[in-house]
Amino acid sequence: MPEMARCPEGGGGGDARNWDEEGYRKSILRERELHYRTVFRTAFAPSLNPTPETLIVASSDGSLASYSISACISSAAQLVHFNRKIDEKPVPDYLLAEPLSMIQGHKGPAYDLKFYHVGGEYLLLSCGDDGRIRGWKWTEALNSDVSMGVQGNDLKPLLDLVNPQHEGPWGALSPIPENNAIAVNEQEGSIYSAAGDACAYCWDVETRKRKMVFRGHSDYLHCITARKSSNQIITGSEDGTARIWDCRSGSCTQVIYPEKNHKLKDCSWVSSVAIDSSESWLACGTGSGLSVWSLLSCECIFSSDCCAPVQDLQFQDNQVLTVGSEPVLTRFGIYGVVLSQIKCAPQSAFSISLHPSGVVAVGGYGGLVDVISEFGSHLCTFCCQGMD
Repeated sequence: MPEMARCPEGGGGGDARNWDEEGYRKSILRERELHYRTVFRTAFAPSLNPTPETLIVASSDGSLASYSISACISSAAQLVHFNRKIDEKPVPDYLLAEPLSMIQGHKGPAYDLKFYHVGGEYLLLSCGDDGRIRGWKWTEALNSDVSMGVQGNDLKPLLDLVNPQHEGPWGALSPIPENNAIAVNEQEGSIYSAAGDACAYCWDVETRKRKMVFRGHSDYLHCITARKSSNQIITGSEDGTARIWDCRSGSCTQVIYPEKNHKLKDCSWVSSVAIDSSESWLACGTGSGLSVWSLLSCECIFSSDCCAPVQDLQFQDNQVLTVGSEPVLTRFGIYGVVLSQIKCAPQSAFSISLHPSGVVAVGGYGGLVDVISEFGSHLCTFCCQGMD
């Protein structure tokens, strides 16, 4: 329980005249918000430095915040005391990290982040529950005033795209469908979004206009990735399928059923998709596990049931890293052998990000981010600051 708020003029003990009801209420709400905040996506900022410098975090309060990894490692090394207990076991106090910068990205949760390289500079792109894709110059976002962000003033985006509303009976418009994930193809000048209306959208970065709609899924989309060498995108949906789309025609060229033979229908959603650097292999995370497919033959290479739903995954060379609704980072070989499992801080993890050096960032429930070295050691764990 948070420390009881008191009247600024002092006093103490059980003197009810000094009770600050409003301060106590705010302290309760702040602790609750901190406890239930969720990190939905992390991304390492582009840099010429071979070691990771800056991590960007998209959270359930709509904020986009950047953190210095070296500062978090240094601060976390000093945080060795234990204040809380769960089942009589001490639980470490995670560092409440101070962000380098913070902007209010979305009204409602921010779900995904991507960097888009254009004209010698980078755009920071994000999407969220408000149905928008927004983009900022990365240099401006990094140098934005933290205090302005905490007060809720947002940095004006260079790019602001919004999903279409659908017309219903008597001309009524539907709510704006959310964007759950985005992918980019700089060669084509395109941003792709996975939306809550069961459609994927293609946006032209230069004109800021929607240039294609991909229809065929029967339920909302969780995830999307771009296969740039073939000018394709791959989507995963709540309907239990992953679909491969031709970006020239907008047509679906292949439907993949990762859990076609799975007995539990409730576990049939496709939560995450990823392709390897050669763009020859596709990994699909589902409500029951993981499957890897050859994109050349569209045949399943292996399928593995997991103890908990997979919520994000990434390829690292010939391995697949997964996280999900249990506090474990699992590393699979390309043919399904579990190579390692590492405990991570978030009790439910929604994001795994991989730096070229091999460092991994895992983000999830409780606003927690766990930064893990290429050798499997925990470099630091920190709790993200949110918007006030």
